[in-house]
Amino acid sequence: MIFDVITLFPQMFDALTQYGITRRAAEQGSFVLHTWNPRDFTTDNYRTIDDRPYGGGPGMVMLAEPLAGAISAARQRQAASGVKKSRMVYLSPQGRLLTHAVVKELVAQPEEGLILLAGRYEGVDERLIRQYVDEEISIGDYVLSGGELAAMVLMDSVVRQLPGVLGDAGSAEQDSFVQGLLDCPHYTRPEQFTNSKLFNAEAVPPVLLSGNHAEIQRWRLQQSLGRTWLCRPDLLAVRDLTKEESGLLAAFQDATKNLKS
Repeated sequence: MIFDVITLFPQMFDALTQYGITRRAAEQGSFVLHTWNPRDFTTDNYRTIDDRPYGGGPGMVMLAEPLAGAISAARQRQAASGVKKSRMVYLSPQGRLLTHAVVKELVAQPEEGLILLAGRYEGVDERLIRQYVDEEISIGDYVLSGGELAAMVLMDSVVRQLPGVLGDAGSAEQDSFVQGLLDCPHYTRPEQFTNSKLFNAEAVPPVLLSGNHAEIQRWRLQQSLGRTWLCRPDLLAVRDLTKEESGLLAAFQDATKNLKS
């Protein structure tokens, strides 16, 4: 997959290409990243990329012309690389929320290149958005200093879903939100973990040590349902539970109520 990012801070994206799973994915050619600094497309000696907003008000607004130049260069580069269609995405609070379904939608179109616009200051000139942007995407209802972190979140979530990126394909299938539920709890060695300050030992749930894979799967499903009910009930509200899932959730709810009473 090909990513081109329009950003004032290209070095921030070294976090993707130099570390962890995304670094390995880049090395094996699962994705290609190219960054474009809009300052390189300015025409004045000061390399100006922002100005005061018409109508007054605080802050500065990114100029349309340098951004348009960077976007056009990115599109040309993608076309020269064999990309059939470039999809221009602006990371913005006005956009649709980045969910696992949106990630899968992006992954399902490998022939499509993504151009990500990471804005700064009070935003970008509205005319640039109307004329160049295909879609706006938000990563949540909060404010960041710029769109770079949002762009990296989008890229990371997409890259880990690309074929062959994760060593075990099952890892991606069991992630939170893949089945519309939060992930179940996970445990590893030792079997008994003691808090040295409280002297309170806690054991791994016995079912995980039983070797009964069917029961382990049922326990994990029940824990996922229960966690979702406790932490994100909105996800359950839009999910049609099977008879088995309803029974597992009811048992989890009963157990939770008994613990509180």
